[in-house]
Amino acid sequence: MFHLTRMTALAAALCVGGPLAAGQGVSDDTIKLAQVAAMEGPAAALGTGMRQGMLAAFEEANRAGGINGRMISLTSIDDGYEPDRSVAEVRTIIESDDYLALVGPVGTPTTKATQPIATEAGMPMIAPFTGAGFLRAPELDNVVNVRATYDAETQAWIDHLVDVEGLTDIAILYQDDGFGRVGLSGVTKAMEARGMSLVAEGSYTRNTVAVKSALLEIRKAKPQAIVMVGAYKPLAEFIKLSRKMKMDATFVTISFVGSKALAAELGADGEGVIISQVVPQPWDTNLPIVAEYQAALSALDASAEPGFVSLEGYVAGRLTIEGLRNAGADLSRETFMAAMNNLGTVDFGGMTMTFGAGDNQGSDDVFLTRIETDGSFTAMSPGS
Repeated sequence: MFHLTRMTALAAALCVGGPLAAGQGVSDDTIKLAQVAAMEGPAAALGTGMRQGMLAAFEEANRAGGINGRMISLTSIDDGYEPDRSVAEVRTIIESDDYLALVGPVGTPTTKATQPIATEAGMPMIAPFTGAGFLRAPELDNVVNVRATYDAETQAWIDHLVDVEGLTDIAILYQDDGFGRVGLSGVTKAMEARGMSLVAEGSYTRNTVAVKSALLEIRKAKPQAIVMVGAYKPLAEFIKLSRKMKMDATFVTISFVGSKALAAELGADGEGVIISQVVPQPWDTNLPIVAEYQAALSALDASAEPGFVSLEGYVAGRLTIEGLRNAGADLSRETFMAAMNNLGTVDFGGMTMTFGAGDNQGSDDVFLTRIETDGSFTAMSPGS
């Protein structure tokens, strides 16, 4: 894996020769797309994972002749998972008029800052890697979401912990920003519906691993379970410290965490950690979408290992391609978004997405998984 800051290398990697793209990122032989996401820092595995999956889908399409004779090019730009940097990069992309759409941005705080800018400019924003509710607002006709909401994920947590495991004393660790507070809100709503409340709350600052004070506060309540809304490095630090302190709690976290990255950071301390997912198991090749993803990923990079984040990126890429095809040869931001907003039901074989009037979110699926001793993931059947 390699890290890049302002990257044009990815465009070169995918762009077949020819003149530079004309206005709005479309020329006779090229469609230029841009990704603004974390490529370095504590959330890097999320941006690079989304990039890898999208590249696999785009190269797959390019090998088959492209879209209406045009090759897809992707430029990925690092925002460090910081809203101010993300805003600056998105403004530069829009003002350049060199790109058709933004694809695969990562994070709630970053998209919260950039979505209004993109919407005002009529810039399509496709498949943000976040389950934040504000991106599902029916009036946002420039945004298309792949994944289920964070509210759906947090509901699945509480359903499992309370209804299946019979736990009552639940605490939360969350990232102290818009992302973490969305998760906190979802958990609170799910518990209040049962007449329950959290026994403790703790938070940490984004892009840090300063979780010890939150852990000490949460430990006082002796929780049976700790649900966590954050990125993989700080959450791994929290779990490892908890294990050292002999805390006997069930740990549950969210799809955004980056499951493979979290398992790698945790090592032996990862056993039993539950993670909610919004795409199927990336190893289940009985599903056509997963078999196609694995083949495309291998063609992109023979050493690449399947994972939840890159599978979501691949699905995002496939959905983008569907819209590009449907837009036809007369491609512009307007015709592309019209096509995306009229996708209806898209069946990728194992993952079906349905869009409709006022509904810009394709999938409502949430799956629970558990990290095993060797760092692998087991799908948890309902009731397990």
